[in-house]
Amino acid sequence: MPDPAIRFETVTKAFGLVRAVDAVSFDLPQGALVTLLGPSGCGKTTTLRMIAGLELPSEGRIEIEGRDVSRLAAAERRIAMVFQSYALFPHMTVLENVAYGLTVNGARRAAAETEARAMLASLGLEGFEARLPAELSGGQQQRVAVARALVLRPKVLLFDEPLSNLDARLRRRVREDIRDLQRRLGLSVVYVTHDQQEALAVSDLVVVMRDGRIAQMGTPTELYEDPADAFVADFMGEANVIAGEVLAAEGGRARLAIGGAEVETAMRAHPVGAATLAVRPEAESGEARAVRLLLDNEVIQRWLAGAESEWVTRTLYVPEAGYYTARLEPDPPCPQAISPALTCRALAVDGLAGRF
Repeated sequence: MPDPAIRFETVTKAFGLVRAVDAVSFDLPQGALVTLLGPSGCGKTTTLRMIAGLELPSEGRIEIEGRDVSRLAAAERRIAMVFQSYALFPHMTVLENVAYGLTVNGARRAAAETEARAMLASLGLEGFEARLPAELSGGQQQRVAVARALVLRPKVLLFDEPLSNLDARLRRRVREDIRDLQRRLGLSVVYVTHDQQEALAVSDLVVVMRDGRIAQMGTPTELYEDPADAFVADFMGEANVIAGEVLAAEGGRARLAIGGAEVETAMRAHPVGAATLAVRPEAESGEARAVRLLLDNEVIQRWLAGAESEWVTRTLYVPEAGYYTARLEPDPPCPQAISPALTCRALAVDGLAGRF
């Protein structure tokens, strides 16, 4: 079994009395795109900088493909990093930018430029070699930064919020380019973002961080449909967090009381009693027309859900549950009675999850 691309063993990074990363352990597999996700200040960028060698851990051990790099400088790690600002040299041409790292490492100029041209061609930038960075679009600058990193043939490629400077349409296209490149070349990639949609779209594995620790780690589907707690449920996409009660639980199923209605669902073991439920807005869609908690409700907001214009998002006031957001087909009839047959895409109950 190959060594993981990156291994953290109880790694801590302290700045004075503040632990930016607190006893974090994980294995990141080779050939995967792994996203570090979390709100500002959660420790994701510090974790990335420790992988890169731009910060050294206060405690613990960091390995790259089985080699202990905890005390090695960045230049000794065979790591490449694409920064948020791209950090292209404005006075150099595209070709000179991409070849720069090779020449610094001792390659002859002709050989470096040959490799740089080949890398630019593989990223769809053939014909742009003589341009300056200011003559490129944001997406083209991003690809030049990626080419400059890849031409060094790193063991791991790091991205620090690489799409934050792009508009929404370009952001989507560039993230698809990054994902396609990663799959095509079999790269080990660590990607930092605070954008949940971005993480769900590009990742093989997502590490959700909170207050310097790992809140949950898993595939995008696992985190979205099986969140470990209310924080992950709410952070991994929109969620309606409402109060409920577990009435009975046995044999992998449970009976729940929600807003005056009762429902039976498959669920992992959970004690009987009060519980916090998180229901995804799209639980309202499909044949079921689900979550009939809308008795005497009042529609207070309504808007089209962006590019997915076939859906209408409504915010409703639900007695006993508070405000509730649902994505519905355009102008559906508003449910007028509570039904005991509730159906949802995902449900989190005090750290446990199931479907109903």
